[in-house]
Formats: sequence, C-alpha cells, structure tokens
Amino acid sequence: MATASRVELSLNACGEFHVPGITKESAAKGSELLQENHDSHHIFFNAEGFHNHIAHHQLTLYALGASPGQMQRHYNEHKGNQRPHGSLDKAVLKDLHDPAKFCEYLADEKHYWDYLIYFQEEIDKKGFPSVINEYLFGGDERAKAMLIRMFGGFLHPLIHLGFGVEFQQPAIVAEALAQAAVHSGWIGDFFVAAEKAAASNDNSKSLVDLLDEIRADKKLSTAAGWDDSNKIRDGILVRAPEQMIGYASQFKVQEKELEVKTAEMINAAIYYTAGAQHPPKQIKFDFYYMHCVNCSIFFSSFLKAPWMAAENKARLLEWKGRLDLCMYASRRSPKPLLDETINYRPARPEASSWNEIYERICDKEDDGHGMIDSVEDTGRTWVRSAGFDEAWEEFEDRPRAQL
Repeated sequence: MATASRVELSLNACGEFHVPGITKESAAKGSELLQENHDSHHIFFNAEGFHNHIAHHQLTLYALGASPGQMQRHYNEHKGNQRPHGSLDKAVLKDLHDPAKFCEYLADEKHYWDYLIYFQEEIDKKGFPSVINEYLFGGDERAKAMLIRMFGGFLHPLIHLGFGVEFQQPAIVAEALAQAAVHSGWIGDFFVAAEKAAASNDNSKSLVDLLDEIRADKKLSTAAGWDDSNKIRDGILVRAPEQMIGYASQFKVQEKELEVKTAEMINAAIYYTAGAQHPPKQIKFDFYYMHCVNCSIFFSSFLKAPWMAAENKARLLEWKGRLDLCMYASRRSPKPLLDETINYRPARPEASSWNEIYERICDKEDDGHGMIDSVEDTGRTWVRSAGFDEAWEEFEDRPRAQL
C-alpha cells in the first residue's frame, strides 16, 4: 500500500493516459527506483536549484509501458547527478508544527528534508487530499505562501504535485509540498495583483486572444531583455508590470466552465509552444514554454479530484493560465506559426505511429522532460527564449527539402 513514506505503484493507477498491458514487474521496478530516489536524494540536484526529474521521468516511463530494464537504465543515467537530501533538524521539524513558525523556514533548500518529513507526518495523519486542501487552499498565511510557491521554479512543484495526484502516490505529494516550501515566492505579487485586478473588471477573454494582444503590445512584448537573468522577474515584472497584470487579469474561470477552460489552457500552451519556431532554422521547442505544456496535462486529474472544491479548481486554473501568459511574454512573444504544426513532417516517418512513439520515448536517453523528434536533431536539445533572434543563432538551417 502506498503511504506518505512508501511508493507503491498500482496497476489501477497508471496515469490519466497510459498504454495497455503495463506489467506488475514494471510497477515493482518503478516503485523500487522511486523509493530509492525518495529516501536518498534532494529535490535539487545542485546548489543552483536545478530540479531532480527522476520522479517525473520514471512515472512517465511507467505510463508508457517501459520495461523494468528500461526504467533501471534511465534511472542509472541520472542517479549519479543527484545529491543527498541532508540531515533532519529536529528543532526545525518541531517548529514546522507551529503555524506561526512554519513560514520562517520557507525558501531555504537546506530545509527540504525537514519539510518532507513534516509533510509525511501530516499526510499519514490526514491523507493527502486533506493536506493539499489545508496547505494550498486553507486561506491562512501558511497556505497563501505555499500556493504561491507551487508556481515557482518554472512550475516544477505543481508538476510534481500533479504526478502525485495522478498516480495516487502520497509520498510524491509529500515531495511536491516540500519542494514548494523551498522555492522562493517572488511571483506572488504578480498573482495577488492579477487577482485583485480581475475582481474589479468585467473583462474575460480567451487565452489565445490574450496571446495576440500581448504580442501586439510592444512595451510588454519587448520588456524582457536577452541579458536578463530571469526574464519574468527581472524583465516583465520590472519594465511592464501593469501591462502584464492587466492582460493576465482578463483570463477568468467560472466554476461552470472548468472543463472547457481546462481544455482551453492545454490547447493554448501547446499552440504557442509548438508554433514558436524560427524558419528556416531547425525545429526546436522552447525550454521554458515546454514546462507550461508538461504542467497542463495534470489539470485533467485536478478537474476529476472529488476532494478539491470547484472554487479551488477554478483558482488553480486561473493562476496557471495567467502564468502561461507571463511566460509567453517573457520570451519576446513569438508569433505562433500554425503552419509549422499543420505541415510538420516527422523526422522518422517510418517509426511515428503512436505506439512506435511511445517505444522511442522509453528507449531514448532523456533529460527527464520527455520529448522526441526535434530533440533528436543535431545541436542542443532545446531553444531557450524562442522569441529572441539570439536564441536561434547556434542552430542550423533546415535542409531545403523540408522548407
């Protein structure tokens, strides 16, 4: 049985989408590897805060029917890059049980293990649905700080939470909450301001319409600079905060619209991520936009969660859509080239049925982000900040036959 400290994959919870025929041997291997990762590794694999993607990778492989051997090989490829989680500080753990002191340790990666043990204890007592509701949607200062941090680090805590909910793994949920706790909360001012602005206006527009308006607004679409270390924090929210908040506040979700708005958000993320190309350069996906796509798929699981109130589902979805808009603007708002998607031809047409694609994903060496085809091309795996001409300088032109 899966618990807050024990990973046990089930053939009855193989993911929102999964291939048929997943084996108990793969479930056992995935459980073993995820347990080792849970017990041994920090959520950041270096001091710069780069994320440990082992849980994301292994659960994706499991859903796509990877064999135990494939799962072990991929784990071995990334195990050596990880670092130990650190030791438990019992005094800090005691303080975390005091709501008044809980927030004193936020945004400090040295307390990841303290927060993980704390959330394991909470989930063991209350169950992960109650803990999520309390610590993300409870409305107190602790929950406000945690919800903001769920959207930090290019959505990694929220992605991790989505995996935990989708695969019904309390230990992965505990990791996600601890991961959120050690992220900074600088994005919070944007969310709070957008929410306040949304409450004071009646405008409500689709994400695709807002993408077009953002691209046409030259102050906003050029606010991020190529040399900005963090193009949202140091660019958008410094040089055009009012404009960004104004557009973001116009994406609204009513409880009765949850299903269609979830579909809209997923569609918009894929639309601008797939279309952010720079012909005649090689097809490459933007590293930052890709996280918006990866995160989007978990909202189907959130939507179906009977324990999450509709108003909280709506708020979570609004925040995701608003951050997607901010992310889009931060990469210089490239025009999505729909023809690039419609007319795309696979690099390996002889191995591009869905089943063959799943097999390629399971077999291919991967950095934990789960893409094929364009990342198998020459050059770097991803383009970073696709709206900047500078981002494409290192990439080759496509062969003429593909133009």
